[in-house]
Amino acid sequence: MRVLFAGTPPFAAAALEAIVAAGHVVPAVLTQPDRPAGRGMKLAASAVAASASRLGIPLLKPESLRADPGIAQSLAAYESDVMVVAAYGLIIPAALLAIPRHGCINIHASLLPRWRGAAPIQRAILAGDAKTGISIMQMDAGLDTGDVLLMEELAITPADTTATLTHSLAAIGASLIVRTLAQRAHFEPKPQDGDQATYAAKVTRGEARIDWSQSSAQIDRQVRAFNPFPVAETMFEGQPLKIWRATPCAGSGEPGKVIQCDERGWTIACGEGALRLDEVQKSGGRRIPAAQFLLGVKVQAGAALPSD
Repeated sequence: MRVLFAGTPPFAAAALEAIVAAGHVVPAVLTQPDRPAGRGMKLAASAVAASASRLGIPLLKPESLRADPGIAQSLAAYESDVMVVAAYGLIIPAALLAIPRHGCINIHASLLPRWRGAAPIQRAILAGDAKTGISIMQMDAGLDTGDVLLMEELAITPADTTATLTHSLAAIGASLIVRTLAQRAHFEPKPQDGDQATYAAKVTRGEARIDWSQSSAQIDRQVRAFNPFPVAETMFEGQPLKIWRATPCAGSGEPGKVIQCDERGWTIACGEGALRLDEVQKSGGRRIPAAQFLLGVKVQAGAALPSD
């Protein structure tokens, strides 16, 4: 098949690589424009752009699909059978959805209709969901409202972070989209039950600030959901302290107070239970084991970590 592709992060790049490896022709790839990245904030191409360049596929990087009057003509010229969309990051207007002969298919990282929207993996972890998965969906004009062609579940373990789940789901998505392209005629599209839908709003940096009056289970989910971005954080000695890994444990005390320090890290009392900090990062530093952090910073039981 002739497959147009639209995507941006590594999650999407895995699907692009699989589609090409399966023998399909990808005449062009849509991805977001280069963005500032890293400590130097230099412009960097997306993971999908890097894959497409390596594979010799022409790239389109419009800032907006609505504001570019020539994009429809450009896409129509490729005479594609289908467009595959994966974590592209831009809304695709209805007029563009109709250009490929068989429309557009989306690789969505949730079990639709649960967690429609921009941040399904983070929201599933924050909500304490026992499972997530990949839905292959026929796109329509709504937000992740189209009929589902194929779905595969994945259990969420107590150790999973957004980083680990994204990696696992990318592999599943790549496999399912290849299967869908090969056997699309054999799948019966299943309408979603809109009454069961939930919305996965985009993650904001403000959500990463820890409120120690919450339970250790809630804060643990926050730490895991915001790894690798924006990373859960608290304040320590007047400076932000990012928490990359933590473990719920037994303990009690005034929320935000340090109740124990040992060779494994330091333990903070929560509204219910306690949380041991396992890996942290101070402002301007690198992420290190919490026990190593304690070698250079004196932390005593009774020290307080404020919630704001």
